[in-house]
Amino acid sequence: MLPEVKEEALKRLNYVEGHLQGIRRMIDQEHYCVDVLKQTYAVRQAIRKVEALILEGHLHTHVLEGVRDGHDSQVLGELMDLYNLRDR
Repeated sequence: MLPEVKEEALKRLNYVEGHLQGIRRMIDQEHYCVDVLKQTYAVRQAIRKVEALILEGHLHTHVLEGVRDGHDSQVLGELMDLYNLRDR
C-alpha cells in the first residue's frame, strides 16, 4: 500500500471510529431513531470513501504490476472477487 494511501485511510478510519462511538452514545441516550440512522448513513459513506481510496491505490500499484508481470488472469480474478463481494 502506498504510504499516502495508508495515511489517508487510517485518518478516515479514525474519523469512522469516533463517529461510531458517537452513534453508540446516541443510542444509549435514546436519541430519535431518524437522527441515529442519519449518522449511520454518514458512517457508511465514510467507509465507502475508505474503500475507494484503497481500491484506487491498489489499481495504480498492484494491478499495474500484476498485468506488467503477466498475471492478467489472477489480477482480473481478484477484481471480480471484489466486485462480487461489494453487493453482499
